[in-house]
Amino acid sequence: MRSIVYSTNGDPSVLHLVERELPEPGPGEVRVKLAFSGVNPTDWKTRRGGGPSGGMPFPEVVPNLDGAGVIDAVGPATGDAATTTTFTVGDRVWVYLAAHESPLGTAQEFTVQPVSRVVPLPDAASFELGASLGVPAMTAHRALTVAQDGPTRLSPGALDGRTVLVQGGAGAVGNAAIQLARWAGATVISTISSDEKARLATAAGAHHVVNYREGDTAAAIREVAPDGVDLVVEVAIAQNLPLDQAVLAPRGTVVSYANNGGDSITLDIRPHMGLNTRLQFMLLYTVGDAALHAAAEDITAAIEDGALHVGEDHGLALTVFPLAETAAAHTAVEDDTVGKVLIDVTA
Repeated sequence: MRSIVYSTNGDPSVLHLVERELPEPGPGEVRVKLAFSGVNPTDWKTRRGGGPSGGMPFPEVVPNLDGAGVIDAVGPATGDAATTTTFTVGDRVWVYLAAHESPLGTAQEFTVQPVSRVVPLPDAASFELGASLGVPAMTAHRALTVAQDGPTRLSPGALDGRTVLVQGGAGAVGNAAIQLARWAGATVISTISSDEKARLATAAGAHHVVNYREGDTAAAIREVAPDGVDLVVEVAIAQNLPLDQAVLAPRGTVVSYANNGGDSITLDIRPHMGLNTRLQFMLLYTVGDAALHAAAEDITAAIEDGALHVGEDHGLALTVFPLAETAAAHTAVEDDTVGKVLIDVTA
């Protein structure tokens, strides 16, 4: 089996293509023959030693949290309800958090994962879409379901009457947030920094786009949402909190899922008290299994409804590398390549 591994933290040069024994699934586990592996910022940050566990959590690590493929082996049945699975060989699936608390990520031909990290992939969905879900789509789902006035789950109509502001709609999380919010009935506004990114956010389904490098951004948002926005999906709260405050509706929620642009914020307390603002910070790895499973179910429902897509026509261009060029794929993500970076494991 071809695998990409690293045994020390560092730049992309620590990634090596090796041959490893085919892993066998245990009780409550399945083996997935991977078609595509998705690369996220967390993957390169973990490789450099800045991941959730810090340093090298295992002597050797296969990187990448997300992927999609076909189940080719199921672990032995034990009669224990906790390890029982309904998956069978040949099932199409997507995988999330594969390399979290495990040395077996998705940058390899096969991966063994607990059934709790494996989700059925609808027949109409491509493996490219499946490998692009995981971190981005689940982060977006969580961001859209923690507002003070709800909802806690997404479905058609769940966000009817709400206005959602997606800061940075051309990124992978922003793209998923736009598509999921639109599916759930929200009016979606997205900030962008160029005409090209405006095109991408619009292709994803944003009703309105605002270039934050041109004119008065708060006034432009208020023009289309005079009563304010109910929920902000925030990628750079250190830079954007004053803007969020200026456009937020009473009882509005700002959800920060990244620290782009700075690691600290200055907060004006009185205005936020007056708005009854909820500031929600989130990290996918600690949201808990209930939130992860809810996200997996709702995302799958959105796929079945034809509401989630990837590709240039849907605002998320794909950049694909073969497995042997995983280091280049990691470099592309570190260099902020617009869109989604995937690894074709079968190439």
